[in-house]
Amino acid sequence: MMYSIDDKILKSIKKRGRGSVFSTEEYAHYGDPDAVQKALSRMARGGVLLHVCHGIYCYPHVDKELGLGMLYPSYEDIAQAIARRDKVRIFPAGALAQNILGLSTQVPMNVVYLTDGSNRKVNIKNGRGILFRHVSPKKLAFYDKLAMLITTALRDIGEKYVTDEHKDQLKKVLGQHPEPFSTHDMKLMPLWIRNLINIFYEQLHTTQ
Repeated sequence: MMYSIDDKILKSIKKRGRGSVFSTEEYAHYGDPDAVQKALSRMARGGVLLHVCHGIYCYPHVDKELGLGMLYPSYEDIAQAIARRDKVRIFPAGALAQNILGLSTQVPMNVVYLTDGSNRKVNIKNGRGILFRHVSPKKLAFYDKLAMLITTALRDIGEKYVTDEHKDQLKKVLGQHPEPFSTHDMKLMPLWIRNLINIFYEQLHTTQ
């Protein structure tokens, strides 16, 4: 039986499962770029896929219980699909990093990721977007993701604006990470963040 390019791509997408986000480049081996793009566009128009942004699609979860229909993917899933396509590293920054750590409940219109790729903005929908901010490789060289997340979040808040509420939340986060960060990671942090984390760990150990 001969299968069309649409059938072949759809079969592969279904194997990925609902919620998967991918780029057109991930299906380049199914045919010439124009044919792949047209196949994905047809599926998006037919309500099978969501066209998220240029060259990025989602095989969405569908909410039937509340009647919400196709559910939009998370910023993280979209950003990771873009990073795979562009072959770059990314990491949450700004309000997004604060939100992940519980330091803020703010949901920004434009989330920020640090990257070793180029500066760019990807428009998503309703005025929202993802900003990729180029940084030196050193700022992405942490061994421990939590160490990097705390560093990027606190850098954005600023030393003078770290509140007691921020400190209390960071203590809770570090309480789930009993082993201190490596010397390598501590050296990558600004001195004031390093000192803050050392104080937190000292306090955690004295209360145990």
